[in-house]
Amino acid sequence: MKLATIALNTSSTAVLVVDDQMAPVRHLPGREGATDLLPLIRDPLTPQEVEQLYRLLCPQPNIHWLPPIIHPPKNMLCVGKNYREHVQEGARAEGMPAHLPSHPIWFSKAHTALVGCGDPIHAPGCLGEALDYEGELAVVMGCSARYLTPETALACVFGYTILNDVTARNLQQQRKQWLVGKSADSFAPCGPVVVTADQIPDYRQLRIRTWVNQELRQDELANQMLFDLPTLLTDITQSMTLEPGDIIATGTPAGVGWGMDPPCYLREGDTVSIEIEPIGILSNKVVLSANI
Repeated sequence: MKLATIALNTSSTAVLVVDDQMAPVRHLPGREGATDLLPLIRDPLTPQEVEQLYRLLCPQPNIHWLPPIIHPPKNMLCVGKNYREHVQEGARAEGMPAHLPSHPIWFSKAHTALVGCGDPIHAPGCLGEALDYEGELAVVMGCSARYLTPETALACVFGYTILNDVTARNLQQQRKQWLVGKSADSFAPCGPVVVTADQIPDYRQLRIRTWVNQELRQDELANQMLFDLPTLLTDITQSMTLEPGDIIATGTPAGVGWGMDPPCYLREGDTVSIEIEPIGILSNKVVLSANI
């Protein structure tokens, strides 16, 4: 299934998405609390409810996409330096030798940075001086998980979506850590939909492509990750419990603006579009302004 969250009147609703039609989950008896996907992860739709939703499918005019999960249980968990060529381009940008990590590099990104497909990326003041994109495959957890193994890890995945790990490179380098430069409001566009894991038999064959306006900047298969998904989930659950609805961004391929010579950062009016089929296209426009 493809599931998403959209604005509905003064609130929001989870929706089933089929081609260009949608069915609001909150229209089902007993599902009035499904303002986003989190209730559906904790209490999955029954086959009977899915059948009812198919009967409710219709075009939804003036769609305002919201993040699939509006209030995830914790900050998003993200992986740095998880593609070989991205490690190399980052090292060139820093004027340092390239060293592949021996273990996954974890950092978090504030959940308040989440915005939906079509929402603007706001970057006031110094946040817009070296603004960059990072197209990433993101995983949505489907159950509580601790001490996973590579054999059991993928069974805990609810589905897959897209995340743009927007980064203020100047702050990232100045502060020598990544939280501040990556967690500003609107720095985590996500969506437009979550495709359930049963519809993606091999995540490794998903192709991540990122355009800035009409220029293709990133193009890589997920099978090029240095640390694959079972390894990542096994690693992080040795130290913390993952919860249903947690979002994990798995790292970005080469082709970010920071890694170009000279660097090519985002400018006012640029549109960043990240495509991963069958998830779709996550597209957001940049707004550089003194005030939001």
